[in-house]
Amino acid sequence: MDRLFGRGKPKAPPPDMNECVSNIESRGESMDKKIARLDAELMKYREQMKKMREGPSKNIVKQKALRVLKQKKMYEGQRDNLSNQAFNMEQQNYTIQSLKDTKTTVDAMKVGVKQFKKAYKDINIDHIDDLQDQMEDMMEQADEINEVMGRSYGTPEVDEDDLAAELDALGDDLALDDDTSYLDEATVPSVPTALPGAESSAGVPVDEFGLPQIPQAAKQ
Repeated sequence: MDRLFGRGKPKAPPPDMNECVSNIESRGESMDKKIARLDAELMKYREQMKKMREGPSKNIVKQKALRVLKQKKMYEGQRDNLSNQAFNMEQQNYTIQSLKDTKTTVDAMKVGVKQFKKAYKDINIDHIDDLQDQMEDMMEQADEINEVMGRSYGTPEVDEDDLAAELDALGDDLALDDDTSYLDEATVPSVPTALPGAESSAGVPVDEFGLPQIPQAAKQ
C-alpha cells in the first residue's frame, strides 16, 4: 500500500515559543553589532569633516556619512521591530505557562477532593462520639479505682487542733536546739605556764637545766 499511495510525510513538531524568542533575540543582537559598527564609521567621517575646509572633498565625505547614517536608521528600525516581537511572544509564553500552571493546580485539587471524600466515607461522626463517651466513662472509673486503692487502714483519727499545737511546739523545740548561747558561759581552762612539779620544788635551788641541785657533802 505504501508503494501505491506513498507514505505520508511526518508532521513537523509545533514551534516552540521559547526557541522562537531566542532566535528573535539573537537577530536583535546581530543588529546591535551592525549599528555599533556604523556608529564607529560615522565618528570617523565626522572627525574628518572637522579638519576639512568647505569644498568638493568635504562634500564627498559628507555624502558617505549620510549614507552610513541612513543604514543605521534602517537597522535601528529593524532592531526595534524584533524587540517588540520578542516582547509580545514572551508575554504570550507567560500567559500560556500561567494557564498550564492553573490547570495543573486545578487537577491536583480535584484529586485531593476525591481522596478526601473517599477517606471521609470511612469516618462515622456518631461512632466517634460514642468512643469519646466510652473513654470519659473509663477515665472516671479509673479515678474511682485509684481513690479506693489509696485508702489507708488502721490510722488513728487525730484532731487537727492537736496537730497544730504539736506543730507549734515542734517549732519551739527546734528554736531551742538552734540556741548556742550556752557556749558563751563555758570557761576554758588556762594553759599552765610553769613546769610540772615546779610548785613542789619551790625554794630548792636548781641548776642551769632547771633540775634540783644535789647538796654536796660537808667538807671534812
